[in-house]
Amino acid sequence: MKKTTLTVMVLLAFTFSLTAQKKSGAIQFQTSFNPVVMAEANGMTVSADMLARMKSSVTPYELLFTSTNASYMKVEELEDSNSDGGGGMGRAFGSGASGNNRDYYYDFPLQKLTAVFDLNDTTYFMPIDLGKMPVGMSMMQNRGLVATPVVEYVKSDETKNIIGFNCQKVVVKTTTKRRVRDEEKEIVEVTTVWYTKDLGFDFSPNPVIWTEGAVLVLEGKGSSTIATNIAYRNVSARDVNLPKKGTVISPEAYQIKTEARLKTMRERQGNRTGNGIRNIVIN
Repeated sequence: MKKTTLTVMVLLAFTFSLTAQKKSGAIQFQTSFNPVVMAEANGMTVSADMLARMKSSVTPYELLFTSTNASYMKVEELEDSNSDGGGGMGRAFGSGASGNNRDYYYDFPLQKLTAVFDLNDTTYFMPIDLGKMPVGMSMMQNRGLVATPVVEYVKSDETKNIIGFNCQKVVVKTTTKRRVRDEEKEIVEVTTVWYTKDLGFDFSPNPVIWTEGAVLVLEGKGSSTIATNIAYRNVSARDVNLPKKGTVISPEAYQIKTEARLKTMRERQGNRTGNGIRNIVIN
């Protein structure tokens, strides 16, 4: 009788431990980028010289999550954070992620998403919203080079199993009118989104492209981000909470800083003569 009770207690403890562990873990993603396909999809003609200089790339990313928080960032050749060491991939803290030199931190109870990035030796915290283009963040739109895009979401009944999760499909069509070599063109970008509600939280590798649930796959012309593996394990709060030091900045304030930097760059280029030789002034 005592032996049976002990066995039951051990099984209950194991089940409880397994259930608790499944509330935290790491999901590995792989982002592929083909600049030639991307350029052609945006109406650009790729010359032979450009073709020789454009290189495709594959970059690994990682989502660490707990029941309350998560962080998404690029990883590099260090050690596998899904294991106890022995080579593989490790997180590149502070290096930025998602192609925008940013790391993303999620606070699920408060429904907050914060982009973290470095600029002029300062670490900034910028709050953003899933599924929305941050106000004032499109410089090309602000300068009148690109019209405000029209976004259409097409839901599908199609489902797919991705790393063990039942995922639903949404196709995001973004139509933009832009001038390419003095010719106005209508560019249609199509992104296929696969998301799951089984993880119990909202997430997207690209925060702008999101509808609901946790996005595990984004597929577009010339680029894709795909979840390749999940490992349930304990995750340190330090790895999913915002860094201790940082300056909060709004998207509007960031836009002002970015425009100022671009203006400085244009002024420096203006100091060059027409033949490409810089004017040197000796005091």
